Amino acid sequence: MYDKPFIQDWHIDATHIDHYNHVNNVAYLAQLEKLAWAHSNALGLQFTDYQTLNRGMVIRRHELNYHLPAHLNDTLQCATWIVKCDNKLTLSRQFQFICPKRKKTVFDALTQFVCVSLGTGAPKRMPAQFIKAYGEACIELPAEKRER
Repeated sequence: MYDKPFIQDWHIDATHIDHYNHVNNVAYLAQLEKLAWAHSNALGLQFTDYQTLNRGMVIRRHELNYHLPAHLNDTLQCATWIVKCDNKLTLSRQFQFICPKRKKTVFDALTQFVCVSLGTGAPKRMPAQFIKAYGEACIELPAEKRER
């Protein structure tokens, strides 16, 4: 979708397959979480940092788009970008999963996050470490994609 993605491969095994013989919806959600954490870790933020700062980025909204089924033994290239960060309370993360064998996107998602206190769950401003990591990683979207 965009330049400079953070990418990890996801090999589909039997634990990801549902009764329709394709990847289960819950498996996609689990992969979104793994990819988001891997990207955050690569940006220099670990869960221990969240705990020390008493802040976390929690999901406010998911928009999930299933384009094509993925099957047992497929390997998907899973990409993510931070596409919006207000450097205060919220950020949005775009995801795209591509099947290289078919050269097609099988899934994409947009997730909105809100910064909260881990102690109370109440919205709290992002600490400086979040602004540095997430704000600096935020990509500039083409004009036609900014209003999503």
